[in-house]
Amino acid sequence: MPELQCRDYKMSQLIEHAGVIHQINGKHIKVQILQESACGGCHAKGACSAADMKDKYVDVESDGSDYKVGEHVTLYGQSSMGLFAVLLAFVIPFLLILLTLFILKNYTDNEAISGSIALGTLLPYFIILSFFNSRLKSKLKFHIKRYGA
Repeated sequence: MPELQCRDYKMSQLIEHAGVIHQINGKHIKVQILQESACGGCHAKGACSAADMKDKYVDVESDGSDYKVGEHVTLYGQSSMGLFAVLLAFVIPFLLILLTLFILKNYTDNEAISGSIALGTLLPYFIILSFFNSRLKSKLKFHIKRYGA
């Protein structure tokens, strides 16, 4: 089923990550991917301290195929999914802080209080976001396919 979805999109509309299956628990598969910084693929990365590489784990649901631990796979999802995640995690909180600071500028001269309140507005934002966790998980979902398939 995910393979059919993959063919419906152009390659520029897909986010793909190569990974290795780390753990299988029923239909839930934990895939280990290597996250590299922009310069992670550079030929001089060994001499540069900016090369940032980390192992990340992504949970995906199996499409019913018989996967095995240690198998190389490809994770894919729509690129719009990544843009939506950036919007929720960075853009909206930034705008929320900025808006709060501009509003509080008119009511108080104390910058420390204004900054603290502005940062405090993130707490209810992320609490509200957590109430929509299951809906967001279905919208921000990676699919799995065999490596090279």
